[in-house]
Formats: sequence, structure tokens, C-alpha cells
Amino acid sequence: PSPICSTSVTSAKIQVNGVHLHYQQTGEGSHAVLLLPGMLGSGQTDFGPQLKSMNKQLFTIVAWDPRGYGQSIPPSRDFPPDFFERDAKDAVDLMQALKFKKFSLLGWSDGGITALIAAAKYPTLIHKLVVWGANASVTQEDVRIYNGIRDVSKWSEKVKKPLEEMYGHDYFAKTCEAWVDGICHFAEKSDGNICQQLLPDIKCPTFIIHGEKDPLVPQAHAEYIHKHIKGSR
Repeated sequence: PSPICSTSVTSAKIQVNGVHLHYQQTGEGSHAVLLLPGMLGSGQTDFGPQLKSMNKQLFTIVAWDPRGYGQSIPPSRDFPPDFFERDAKDAVDLMQALKFKKFSLLGWSDGGITALIAAAKYPTLIHKLVVWGANASVTQEDVRIYNGIRDVSKWSEKVKKPLEEMYGHDYFAKTCEAWVDGICHFAEKSDGNICQQLLPDIKCPTFIIHGEKDPLVPQAHAEYIHKHIKGSR
């Protein structure tokens, strides 16, 4: 293939589960990888460097915008109690619609939670799993942290700018508040459970990364996930 072709990034939409999901695809390697963005994120905002620099001979890379995020609007984003399961099914069905038989998941933040659920629920489809900044439950301490980011006007300019450019101020502000409400609902359960019971079902090789200075997800979450996914590193 010409070098032009091998490094270009395709941007397209495909209908999955009644919504038109936007994704970007690049590379022509035999190992297919789906990149799953975090809260309010999209393929472009969260994975620009990976789309540009991951090895395109080894990998076929797909970065998606979950429904209601990025360019997968409409619909507007909402947060029913099963929003993570819904994203997991959308993600897996997207990759199947793109004709990938087996693929790996690289997810960060909410995308990490989505990836954990997908790997547990669709074990025959998932090759390998990498998550960072993910959590399997919501504690009262987490609720305090989340409420600290509810008001987007208090966010740093650097983090806020690309999201305001993508969504416009109103949608961005409204969706962030809705996310805080949605994620805090998990803390109302006695164990704050999001997907703890699914972790033992994850059979694929799993790599967990965590930033010591992660302002949103305390490190205990990463340690819990590591402890409960057999053989994870």
C-alpha cells in the first residue's frame, strides 16, 4: 500500500442499535484495537496521539464516539442506570458491524469501565484489555470528587476548551451535570457497585495502568480491579 493510504484516518458513521455512531479508523494490521474515550470524550479529543502514532502495520485502530458524545449526536447523551452496559453493547456491536471477529479494548476513565464490562460479557470477542483511570465502584469519597467538577466554569481552560469547541457551552455544561448525577447514583447502592461482580468473568490478558496523580480516580480503584481480574498485570 502507498504510505499515504496507510497513515490516513477514515472518519465515518455506521448505524448500530438504532443510533448513528461516529468512529475513526486507521492502520491495516491484523490486530484490531478499539479505543474507548472517557466522560464527554470522543476519539479525536481523547486519542489524537494514538490515531497518529500507533503502529499501523501491526494494528488496525478504531476510535469511537459513544452515543451522545463527539459526533455521535443525535441522540443527546443521557445516563440511565445501565448506561455503561449500553455503551459496552454499542462498542462491541460497532466492531462487529465493521466486521472484526476479535479485537482488543483500550479504555480510559468511563471508557475503561465500559471495556471491563464488554470484556466480561463478550469474552469470545475480546483479545486483550488495557484500562487506565477506571473504577468498578463509586464511594462517598468519589461522590465528593465528582461534585467538585459538576460546574464546568470552574474547570481549567486547557481541559475545557476542546470540549466547549466540540459541544458548545450549553450542551457541555448540561451533559457534565447529568454525568455527575448518573455516576453518583451508583453510590446509593450499599456497595457502590458499578461492575465489581463482572471482574472475575474477564478471561483475556489484562493490563491496568494508573496515574498516581489522577485527580478523579483514587488509586485504590486500580488495585481493586487488579486483585479481582485473575492474572492481570
